[in-house]
Parts: sequence; structure tokens; C-alpha cells
Amino acid sequence: MNQSNEYKPYVPADKVLPEITPVSIVLGILLAVLFGGANAYLGLRVGMTVSASIPAAVISMGVIRKILRRDSILENNIVQTIGSAGESLAAGAIFTLPALFMWAAEGGTETPSLVEIALIALVGGVIGILFMIPLRTALIVQEHGTLPYPEGKACAEVLMAGEEGGESASTVFLGLGVSAVYKFIADGLCIFPSEVDFEIKSYKGSGIGMDVLPALLGVGYICGAKVSSYLLAGGTLGWFVIMPLIALFGGDAVIYPGADPISSLNPYGLWRTYIRYIGAGAVAAGGIMSLIKSLPLIVRTFRQAVKGFGAKAGMSNRTTQDLSMNVVLIGIGVTAVFMWLCPVIPVNLLGAIIIIIFGFFFATVSSRMVGLVGSSNNPVSGMAIATLLISTMILKATGTIGMTGMIASISIGSVICIIAAIAGDTSQDLKTGFLVGSTPKNQQIGELIGVAASAVTIGGVLYLLNAAWEYGSEQLPAPQAMLMKMVVEGVMNGNLPWALVFSGVFIAVVVEILGIPVLPFAVGLYLPIHLSTPMIVGGLVRLYFEKKKNETEKERKRKVENGVLYSSGMIAGEGLVGIMLAVFAIIKVGDKSLGDIINLSETINLGNWGGLAIFAVLTASLYYIIVRKNK
Repeated sequence: MNQSNEYKPYVPADKVLPEITPVSIVLGILLAVLFGGANAYLGLRVGMTVSASIPAAVISMGVIRKILRRDSILENNIVQTIGSAGESLAAGAIFTLPALFMWAAEGGTETPSLVEIALIALVGGVIGILFMIPLRTALIVQEHGTLPYPEGKACAEVLMAGEEGGESASTVFLGLGVSAVYKFIADGLCIFPSEVDFEIKSYKGSGIGMDVLPALLGVGYICGAKVSSYLLAGGTLGWFVIMPLIALFGGDAVIYPGADPISSLNPYGLWRTYIRYIGAGAVAAGGIMSLIKSLPLIVRTFRQAVKGFGAKAGMSNRTTQDLSMNVVLIGIGVTAVFMWLCPVIPVNLLGAIIIIIFGFFFATVSSRMVGLVGSSNNPVSGMAIATLLISTMILKATGTIGMTGMIASISIGSVICIIAAIAGDTSQDLKTGFLVGSTPKNQQIGELIGVAASAVTIGGVLYLLNAAWEYGSEQLPAPQAMLMKMVVEGVMNGNLPWALVFSGVFIAVVVEILGIPVLPFAVGLYLPIHLSTPMIVGGLVRLYFEKKKNETEKERKRKVENGVLYSSGMIAGEGLVGIMLAVFAIIKVGDKSLGDIINLSETINLGNWGGLAIFAVLTASLYYIIVRKNK
């Protein structure tokens, strides 16, 4: 049943309020860069990102309502629309583009230029937004009441409860400040280790540890206990089952892809040499299975999109105005030709055709998927893996081989990944706008502004982080990009340890048969267990408050939302200080870097137990923020 005719937006269609203003554009761009950089750092460290829509909305209300004394919910909505675009573009870029830096470090190619990164990101972002525009009426309006778009709905509720915006914003800023100080003490001054590690001598091959960092605590809280437990289950299988078995049966043998005897490898060495490939197979299989299970939805949505692509959107009032179909079609055409002819973007005519075909297909998939399960569960990496497998095989079959073919394939995958991420984000933002009564056309312009601003800055962030720590290192494992790199190399060169990869594939099949969500389990298997353990702490804190008895539903919801806002601030704070420390790492003062100069670990070092104790204090601060009474 079409329920859209029954819905009356918060701001009526006949009421006009400020939307796109200089204030909303400037503040939106600042938040796009802020959350884009923070999410880039987070994704390169743990392989997942979080939605920035709600923290962007509350910061916007705090600044616009409390500081600037302006009062327009639609202006706030434009700020969060522009701001959240930065997070989505960063998510798409960091899943793929670091592979180019890794190949450059191996001597296979030149490091990608800032212009190349910016143009790839811009092209993917623009196409993702343009493809979403003709889907808006079918998915957001006609299926209102059927597709919930959870983040979009939650963001609308935050905006409509604007009188609480000032305090909500202060909670985000408090989390940001606490996290920034904590991160600087841990990884700047190095007074205690940010990674606590314990090797279990009596159970050879195994180990346990925890990255005692605020972003991981916050991600665990936002994802909840269920998703965090799946990640920990994957890590437990790798570090307490498979690695001890490899150590037991391997002995002094040297087994490919390793170059040293298994008996000489510590737990991290076993993980890096063998478990990563098993995890890669599981993640790839999980992504592809997610797509297969979604095929009925994909076909239905694709049919709707094709049917409605040429139809003109109703222009009877403000809340039904989209950018015109002429703008959409011409924009897509010009962007495709630009990709093909621009010498900076390593994509030929065949690659541009692949991007347009797969781009529209996966934009459609992404838009519907986030409507059902939310942006956090959108299988963007699965779409990217499927694209890379197919595009690499096509390029190899048509004679584009070697490093040239691999760079072209990663570039195609990057654009597709960004298209899928931005299409999902745009869908959530347009749902928020539909509920609060925004003008869709203005939101679509806002998305384009956010993408343009983020595309210009994301290259600088990627360069900075690589210069400080290098992708693939323990500080920045860049798990998703490493996976994409292995997929492309494996198809192009046939040099993957396929036995390990297929072991991961069949582990994923078993997990699917057991009814456990494959992707979070597979990501937990692929990443070091040190990243899953702090996340489960955050997840358990949230579970405690969600299951607490003798409280009203309203009070329970208030406490959980306090934790989400504080956690969002913690993620942003750590990301920003992480980028600042990257700057310190490359600034030379004499023969030392500034990062080495401020390092106090030789003077004060609290050790592993001190790190755990301070992480317990951080967790207690999360508990306090959750239970404190709102003014």
C-alpha cells in the first residue's frame, strides 16, 4: 500500500524556510572534512566506518541554534546532508585507493597524485548522487512505511527534537574532547601502550590483546553487542583455533606464502602470513553471498528504477522538486566521457562503460539495502569485490594485463565503491528530508557540495596517513584495501595461496548455514583479535542499558542515545588526533620527527596493565554520560 499520501512532513510544503545559505554551506563543508578525515582514519585502522548524519545534525543545531541564534530545521538538515557526504566518500575511497599506495611502495608503480585521487573520488561521488535522483520517488516516497531507512528516520527525529539540540551537541563535543586527550596521551606522549598484548606461552600459536582506544569502544557501542560478538567470534576462531593448529602441525616447516619456519613465527606472524588469506576468502564469500541473498530485492528495485527513469517527477510543490532529468542524464554522460578522456584517471572506454553499468546497478542495490538494514550493514565491500573480480577478468581477457590492468581494475572498483557508499548515504539524507519537509533539489545540491569538498581533501588525508605509517602496517592495516589488492593480484597473476582463500570461503559457508551473519564474522576473522575485544566492551555496555529492567521505554531510549552521541564524539576525536599525530610523524626537527620528540615512553610507561586500567576509566566515562540526567 502506498502510504506516502498519508504522510504530512514536519514543515508543510507551502511553508518556505531558509535551506541552502552561506552558513549551512560553510558549516556543512567543515563537518564533511572533519568526519571524512576521522572516518578515513577509523576505516584504515579497523576496516569499518560509522554514519556521521546524527553527530553532524546535533553539532549543526548546537552551532546554528545556540551560537548563531538562527532557527530553521531545514537549514540544519542541509548542514547534516553536506556533512554526512564526507563520511560516505571517505568510506568508499579508503576501501580501495590505498592499494595504489601499497603497489607504489613495492616498486610496481608511481604513487597516485592528489589530483588523481580527487578526480576518482569526485567522479564516483557525482555519479552516485545522480543515479540516486531518479530512484527517490520510487524508494523514498512510494515505499514510505515499507522501507524504514533507520539512520534517516533517526536523524529526522533528532532534528525535530531541536530544542534538545544544544545539549546533544555538547555530548558529542565532550566525547570528542575526552577522546582527543586520551589518544594524544596514548599514541602521542606514549605514556601507556594503545595496544595491550599477551602471548599465551602454554597454548602455542595463540594470543590475546586489546587496542585500548576510544574509537573502538565507540564503534562497539554504536554497532551493539550482537554485531560486536560476531566480530569477536571470528577473531576467536582465528587466534584460538586455526593459529594454534597451524603451530601444532606446522612445526619447523616453511609453507607458502611464508618464508620462515612456522615454529619461528609469533602469533602476529601467524596471523599476517596465513590468517589474513583465510579471512580474505571469508570476507569475499560473505560479500558475494549477501548480494545473492538480495537478488530478489535487486531485481525488483532495478525494474522500478528503469521504469521510473524517464518519468518526470511531480513539480506541484516544493517538497517534490528534484534536479531535472536533463541535468541527471547530461551529468552522467559528461562524467562518463570525462572519465574516459581524462589522462589523470586510469580508466579506458571499456572501464568507463563497466562503471556506468555496474554503477547504476549497485546504486540501486545500495539504496534499497540501506532502506532495509541501515548504512552500517550495507555490503559495499561485497559489491566492490564482485566488481573487481569481473572487471579484472574482463581487462585480462581483452589484453590489459600486468600492473596497468591492476591499476585500471582498482580505479574501476574505487569509483564503484564510492558510488555505492554515496548512493546509500544520499538515500538516508533524502529520507530525513522527506520526513522533515526539505526541498529534495536543495538536498541534492548539498550532496554535490559535500562530495566536491571531501574529494579535494581526501587525497591529502590518504597521503598524510601513508607518509606517517604506511598502509599495511600494524598502525594502519587498511584491511579492506589489502583485501581488494589481493583479489586483483590473485585474478591477474594467479599467485594467491588458493588453499587458504578457499578455506576461508568454506568457513563462510558453514557460518551462513548456521544462520550467523557472515560479513561481521568474516571481518573479525580477517582482523587481529585486538580490534574485536574493545568493541565487545562497548557492545556489552549498550546491551546492559538496552536490557535494563524497571525503566520506561522513553528513559531507556534517552540513555542509549546519550551513549550513541558520546561514542560518535569519541570516534571523531580519535580520528582527528590520529591525523594530527600523522602530521607530527612527518615533521622533522633536526634528525628526529616531532612525534619522536614528544614521545615520553622511556620516562613514563604504565605498561599493559596500566593501559587496561585507563581503558576501564574511559569505559566508566561512557557509563557516566549514559546515566547522567539531561538538563
